[in-house]
Amino acid sequence: MKYLYRIYQYLIALPIFALITIFTAVTTIIFQHWRNSWWLHAIQAFWSRSFFYLLFLPVRVTGLENIDSHTSYVFVANHQSMADVFLIYGWLPVIFKWLMKAELRKVPFIGSGCRAAGHIFVKRGNTAAAVQSLKEAERVLHDGVCTVIFPEGTRSEDGQVGRFKRGALQIALDLKLPIVPISLSGCYEVMNRHEFHANWHPVHMHVGKPIDISTLAEEDVPTAIEQLREAVIQGLDTK
Repeated sequence: MKYLYRIYQYLIALPIFALITIFTAVTTIIFQHWRNSWWLHAIQAFWSRSFFYLLFLPVRVTGLENIDSHTSYVFVANHQSMADVFLIYGWLPVIFKWLMKAELRKVPFIGSGCRAAGHIFVKRGNTAAAVQSLKEAERVLHDGVCTVIFPEGTRSEDGQVGRFKRGALQIALDLKLPIVPISLSGCYEVMNRHEFHANWHPVHMHVGKPIDISTLAEEDVPTAIEQLREAVIQGLDTK
């Protein structure tokens, strides 16, 4: 059964998903003037959801009552696999912009679509580029438009939550926005960074309560980063 599932992925699911990807990218590019519209976001969300629909992966989402769609947040999530992106994009019911690595600009259709959608590219290791990315974030993150960041910086090697970098907290501090932890479970089992196929496994996204850091002192930042990481871990599905 496992091998039949993989054959189905390559011969049926992947070609269909590629067509949906091209359609979504082209639609986003054509209608980029309305990049913050709900109808365009719905098309992009369907693209993400189709990843799970085509692979028959069960999705469970909890904690959406913790957020207000009219408030701008900095969402931070653990990063288990590429499936994380599809899960958040498909089921987080807010308009948001990814803070994503600059290398993704070069991916056919994906890079062009992300630029048209207004996602923010960050060139890691370049201070000047990082400052420019922050200015871009300040320009777009208002009136309910949010951002999503993976503070580990890269996908987990073993499914465990790694050390959080300061960047996500610093952006929230600079923009005076509340932080919301997102806990993703099951995505590592679906597709870890060492595999090029998906495995059948249920996934769960839990959205935690917003954390107000507007009065956080500079000396308390390291402790706050660890508390944020702990909030993400607490929301993981351990069943």
